Amino acid sequence: MTDLPGIVITGASGRMGQMLINTVMGSDKCKLVGAVERTGHDWVGRDVGEAMGGLANGVIVTDDALDAFSHAQAVIDFTAPAATVAFSTLAAQAHCVHVIGTTGMTDADIAKLSAAAHHCTIVRAGNMSLGVNLLTKLTKMVSEALDADFDIEVVESHHNRKVDAPSGTALMLGEAAAEGRGVKLADVSDSGRDGITGARNRGDIGFSAIRGGDIVGEHDVMFLGDGERIILRHVASDRSLFAKGALKAALWGQTQKPGEYDMMDVLGL
Repeated sequence: MTDLPGIVITGASGRMGQMLINTVMGSDKCKLVGAVERTGHDWVGRDVGEAMGGLANGVIVTDDALDAFSHAQAVIDFTAPAATVAFSTLAAQAHCVHVIGTTGMTDADIAKLSAAAHHCTIVRAGNMSLGVNLLTKLTKMVSEALDADFDIEVVESHHNRKVDAPSGTALMLGEAAAEGRGVKLADVSDSGRDGITGARNRGDIGFSAIRGGDIVGEHDVMFLGDGERIILRHVASDRSLFAKGALKAALWGQTQKPGEYDMMDVLGL
């Protein structure tokens, strides 16, 4: 057990944080060596197993991320953009793999991650599931095959606590569609329809977001032509699939050189 790669989970108290902790604890390929929460959180200083309502596991929640990272081979991070950017600098200092599932990143945030990737391995993806990454590949293939006579719409649904829209996965799918057409998503994205918007612009890639209930994640990529529609769809019914994908990325990253990677690299797609 002692030579297994050590994993740190940030945002330990969150739904995804707890799912990640359980996934790491249940794996025979790694060990949990750290759990990080923000300064002032009531979990700080407590055994994370007990804080989660279970048995003690000997891992004490800390607000000292650098110290936690320095004892780990990888950190898995599904938090918020500002926190993730700060963690990337610390992961670079600790020379550990940084797996990022955080969404809502700006171009400025991503530029800072790129700087950190000179010193550590960063695996970042809008979605960590095998199915979604296959959907992304298929989206690009279909987009390459169809011209702008087919409108493209990405429709995504998530639970009512999600704070960003479109989702990171929807944007990943939109990027794939744009790449298939040889254009930049920023030049053709349409996600702000409200009121009298006028007719749809030819070649635009549209986004629609649904928020409600406890939806884990549903994504449709629609190619809409005159007289026919092609719809690619992925439905996630269990949040654990994202945690399993993130852990796979953390283990894969152990053998990679510093740089930026995504789940396509991890899965060899």
